[in-house]
Amino acid sequence: MGTGPACRGRPGVDDHGSSADSRPDRATRDGAGATMFHVNPEPGAEIHHTDPFAVPTGQRSPARRLRGRLAAPVTLWTAPGPAGLTVSSTLVAEGEPDRLLGLVDPEADLWTAIEEAGRFAVAPLGPSHRQLADRFAGLFPSPGGLFATDAWTDTPYGPVPADAGSWAGCRLDTAREYGWALLVEATIETVEIVADTPPLLHHRGRYHQLP
Repeated sequence: MGTGPACRGRPGVDDHGSSADSRPDRATRDGAGATMFHVNPEPGAEIHHTDPFAVPTGQRSPARRLRGRLAAPVTLWTAPGPAGLTVSSTLVAEGEPDRLLGLVDPEADLWTAIEEAGRFAVAPLGPSHRQLADRFAGLFPSPGGLFATDAWTDTPYGPVPADAGSWAGCRLDTAREYGWALLVEATIETVEIVADTPPLLHHRGRYHQLP
């Protein structure tokens, strides 16, 4: 996730930590490509036990293996359109103004929507959002479209899950190539804190939650 399941931001089942923040060969990059296989422990939501495109352990770069060992929060980025992407490379920097950074796939529909609108929403996901995260990562079927199921709250920055504990509305400042991804920098214009909810984490290609 990040530079997104939809990464296009998507988490794989190998050692890598953030989803869409790497994109060499589309068919084999970090085990992520046009088709992904993600082990989801949610009953009835498992797609496959293994990833046939995963790079053998001995051939993975040390940097990629290190990245996989960095637990990352799973977030959903959305923009008017609507478009959305699961991203696990989100960072908030406090200041005047407060800023938000993230790595996304420049080929993702989300980036096109952000460029056009100049704004986007970011919502941290919780353990109950595993299937939603997989859907926006392109790892789970989405008949009728990504936003056809679940309940959504419309905001000027993009739809956010109705049960999200919090979300931020961001104004796009700039973006530049960073490795295989696009480093997006934005100003946080609004923050809504609704409830204190546990985070959904991504570590070594799988979702985890705090004990």
